[in-house]
Amino acid sequence: MANPDMYNESFNERYMDQEEEWEREGLLDPAWEKQQRKTFTAWCNSHLRKAGTQIENIEEDFRNGLKLMLLLEVISGETLPRPDRGKMRFHKIANVNKGLEFIERKGVKLVSIGAEEIVDGNVKMTLGLIWTIILRFAIQDISVEEMTAKEGLLLWCQRKTAPYKNVNVQNFHLSWKDGLAFCALIHRHRPDLLDYGKLSKDNPIENLNLAFDIAEKYLNIPRMLDAEDMVNTPKPDERAVMTYVSCYYHAFQGAQQAETAANRICKVLKVNQENERLMEEYERLASDLLEWIRRTTPWLENKTTDNTLNGVLKKLNEFRTYRRSHKPPRVEQKAKLETSFNTLQTKLRLSNRPAYLPSEGKMVSDIANAWKGLETAEKGFEEWLLSEMMRLERLDHLAQKFKHKADIHEDWTKGKEEMLQSQDFRKCKLYELKALKKKHEAFESDLAAHQDRVEQIAAIAQELNALNYHDVANINSRCQRICDQWDRLGTLTQKRRTALEEAERVLEKIDQLHLEFAKRAAPFNNWLDGAREDLVDMFIVHTMDEIQALIDAHEQFKQTLGEADKEHKAIIALSQEVQTIATQYQIPGGIENPYTTITSTTITNKWGEVKQLVPKRDQILQTEMMRQQSNERLRRKFAEKANVVGPWIEHQIDAVLAAGMGMQGTLEDQLNKLKQMEQTVVQYRSHIDELEKFNQEVQEAMIYENRYTQYSMETLRVGWEQLLTSIHRTTNEIENQILTRDSKGITQEQLNDCRSSFNHFDKTRSGRLTPEEFKSCLVSLGFNIRNDRQGEAEFRRIMNIVDPNNTNIVQFEVFLDFMTKESSDTDTAEQIIESFRILAGDKPYIMPDELQRELPQDQADYCIQRMPPYKGPGAVPGALDYMSFSTSLYGESDL
Repeated sequence: MANPDMYNESFNERYMDQEEEWEREGLLDPAWEKQQRKTFTAWCNSHLRKAGTQIENIEEDFRNGLKLMLLLEVISGETLPRPDRGKMRFHKIANVNKGLEFIERKGVKLVSIGAEEIVDGNVKMTLGLIWTIILRFAIQDISVEEMTAKEGLLLWCQRKTAPYKNVNVQNFHLSWKDGLAFCALIHRHRPDLLDYGKLSKDNPIENLNLAFDIAEKYLNIPRMLDAEDMVNTPKPDERAVMTYVSCYYHAFQGAQQAETAANRICKVLKVNQENERLMEEYERLASDLLEWIRRTTPWLENKTTDNTLNGVLKKLNEFRTYRRSHKPPRVEQKAKLETSFNTLQTKLRLSNRPAYLPSEGKMVSDIANAWKGLETAEKGFEEWLLSEMMRLERLDHLAQKFKHKADIHEDWTKGKEEMLQSQDFRKCKLYELKALKKKHEAFESDLAAHQDRVEQIAAIAQELNALNYHDVANINSRCQRICDQWDRLGTLTQKRRTALEEAERVLEKIDQLHLEFAKRAAPFNNWLDGAREDLVDMFIVHTMDEIQALIDAHEQFKQTLGEADKEHKAIIALSQEVQTIATQYQIPGGIENPYTTITSTTITNKWGEVKQLVPKRDQILQTEMMRQQSNERLRRKFAEKANVVGPWIEHQIDAVLAAGMGMQGTLEDQLNKLKQMEQTVVQYRSHIDELEKFNQEVQEAMIYENRYTQYSMETLRVGWEQLLTSIHRTTNEIENQILTRDSKGITQEQLNDCRSSFNHFDKTRSGRLTPEEFKSCLVSLGFNIRNDRQGEAEFRRIMNIVDPNNTNIVQFEVFLDFMTKESSDTDTAEQIIESFRILAGDKPYIMPDELQRELPQDQADYCIQRMPPYKGPGAVPGALDYMSFSTSLYGESDL
């Protein structure tokens, strides 16, 4: 025999634990205990009277376990083991244990409730046991829209009392104190038993007693609550009220068929309303996006400017504004559009509706083609802008070069025509004539030396014409004047030479010293002119190599200055010698050189000018070298950032594709991972903006190539937009898979199996199967698709299900839907017709007031507005045809 002290210690521990739990739940409130005694006693008697007995004292009458076993048999309809008939304590404990074991077999876990406590008449334990029985056998099976028993019962009460004034059921205690909620439940199902319009919220006791009396008299629901206790208790006991209200639910269970039918109709109507909203949203977004593309594309295709560099720069700034401000929202809009379309198609498929076909010209493929055309125009526009900048920059350089060379040439030709037309040799002495002849020979040499400059001027003008320079008319006019003058100089030169040769027979004396000076001074003078021209020659370079080549050439030129200095000294020495001889021998006019206009002063001045230009040229070249070094730093800065951002984008795209392939945890895990990726991408946007800033600096510096990176701003922009689109598309696909999984009741293991089979044949990891890949996948899953006419017909039937738009691709969510469709419980037109028939009381039509009584207001209005009038046999005014309406719910959409 057990030690009594040990038993008492075990009981006390269990009882203290149970008391703590009840105290947290409020079960120890004295007012609530009183209500529970009355309610639980009445509830037990409502069942025990079916066996011809009842209880008077709830904690006493269950102590021997006999009536407890009898109560369980009545409410379950099952037979319990034969009870022990002895009156000893262990007989009573054995009977109570038989009842407790039966309850536990029904899946109820009894926490700290033992047979000894019931046998000893522990009121707290007894009330807890009876509440457990009520929960299991009277409340647990109540289910409304897959909610828990308590939530389902509360929702049932809220729906039934919703149309009634002054009733707002939010709980099972305070919401019932004034009695109107009980009266509303009765009136909703039996309006013949009371006039709800005459009731007042100010008479709670009268309302409660009215409801309790009617329920007991007409509904066979015993009085389980006390009106005065309900009103005077600050907060009525929730368990007592739930127990009593559950009796109403079971009493009106016959009306549940109509409620089930109404629930089914509401569910279908909600699906249709949501689908129509998504269709309208898709149409609106598609129209707006296509209209924006239609307006924007001609602007990008307009490749005309005012043919000036400033004009092109203005267009480039406008293009940058478009890329930074105008296009990004449209990229998001396009992704949202695709998401809406995919979600809509998934919902239509899951609700057994036909696939949605957008308006003409607004298909996803139409939008994709329009977007592709926009990006093609955008790429071409940017390439054109950059090429125009290069062309106009070169044009400006050529125009300046043309002006510079033309100025030098025209300065040289001043007075040359008058000189060639002079008849000065007619009055010359012999030596003067010879001098004139030599002078003319020197001029011819000088003229020949200038031939190259004239050809350069003509070549530059020709290139400006080819490049369509905006001021080409003035260029051509000036070039023509120079060429015409050059032709005249050639003709005049030949004529003068002929005249001098004719007189040469008479004039032979030559001043050898002047001739030597002239011969050496002329080429040196030309060299000086060429050197001066080269030292001030303008240049345009784009790389370090180009400027370095100019610096190297200049260094080579400086190495020739030593020889030039020797030649300069030699020529000056000749002039000084002439002056010495002329002074010594008093030769009239001997100082002036008859063979050249070049003087020693001219040579000396030009030589001095060349020596001054050399360091200036050094400075100009070094300045350009610094600019190119700055450009090089810009290239490196852009490349360093691009070489980080580019691989990051590629890695993120691979990660998104990997997430889209599944097999990495649950769909929720994949969805959370994608949302984290999206947040990471949003935070990474600053790096793209920073690259855009670097790219702007590169373009403004006229840098057109970068050997330090394979990434251009264009490729990075395309990659970034591809990443955003991939995240949106993959997120939408996984959301649709979750929608499919939940609606079909697919387990994660089943989903993984489908994903594994799909991925095995998705060789390109695109998330899509070709018809041949899909066929192989079906065969591997056990589908009997033979290589004969019957097998091909079966495969075409399946393809018409999974690819109704003939796109020749099968997406995973469609594949998943197909694999589970036959085992799913989908609504059909026949089911909805049957539901409406129940609400209509088996009539072939339904009246507006019946819809308003059984359905929520918005859905009742939805039906009334769309149902056609009923015109069949027995039609009455206002009758509506629910059959054709139900059929239309599963037909083609008006949109």
